[in-house]
Amino acid sequence: MKSLFTIDASQLLDFNTAALAVLTYLHDRLGFDLWMVTRTEGNDWIVLQSNDQGYGVKVGDVFSWTDSFCSRMVKGEGPRIAPSSDEVSTYASAPIGQQVKIGAYVGVPLINEDGSLFGTLCAIDPAPQPTAIQQELPLIELLAQLLSRILHADNKAAEQARLADRLQTEALTDGLTGLYNRRGWDQLIDGEEERCAIYGYPACIIVIDINDLKSVNNGQGHDAGDQLLQQAAAVLRQITRKQDVVARIGDDEFAMLCVECPLDEGVSLKNRLEQALRASQLQASVGIAGRHPSQGLRWAWANADRAMYSAKQA
Repeated sequence: MKSLFTIDASQLLDFNTAALAVLTYLHDRLGFDLWMVTRTEGNDWIVLQSNDQGYGVKVGDVFSWTDSFCSRMVKGEGPRIAPSSDEVSTYASAPIGQQVKIGAYVGVPLINEDGSLFGTLCAIDPAPQPTAIQQELPLIELLAQLLSRILHADNKAAEQARLADRLQTEALTDGLTGLYNRRGWDQLIDGEEERCAIYGYPACIIVIDINDLKSVNNGQGHDAGDQLLQQAAAVLRQITRKQDVVARIGDDEFAMLCVECPLDEGVSLKNRLEQALRASQLQASVGIAGRHPSQGLRWAWANADRAMYSAKQA
């Protein structure tokens, strides 16, 4: 099998570009109607890049991981290349095979630096393929290892980018609490959204409204109100992890961006926050939402805000 498309060094500078180049190369070399680079997050199977010639799959689509051939492949229940997937019982019984026509399958894992599963490099085609494609497995595994290495480098670069973002926004802080102000918050969540879109990072946003501020200002004066806000900011700093972003985005409203944080972990963080606020005798309404791969962080922020207002009304 020969490929007219070649990969050069300029296409290997970052994970996103490299993934596109690898998918184009493999489609040109092996055919298959759909090639994908994916990420797994819980039971979400997220499409980070695709080369689609007929299935209608696009970047940002989310499928069920447990329904997929890939979930069985990584557990060793099925081969990495199945020229006729109907002949492999674990693939023939997979729910995704009932949803779309799959005659042949290719899949290899992409691995995080700590050895955990990041996602997969995979392909499907509606028609069975020649058994000769099994000879291509070493090449496909080599390309998957290359993508994993680039991913490791990009993850380290992403950490540095987050740090640089925050250093650049040091001046964008709220003078009273020392937290980021609304402008700093906007810049930081937009920068994080770019990284989430490329690498499929999970993230959550928590919105906190301090219920007592208006009555404290009216009854005890603005100095007492300022102390209330400073106390709330101290609790937020105490609860958040070092990679998270905390901001005062309104008079009595705070927000937290929980970086690389699935929703279940975010809910645990929210529960600890509510306990800490109560322990400090601070009355607050709290809402949380997770980032959806096809929507983004500003969508999560709007949903967290709505959840906060629902809690406030309740």
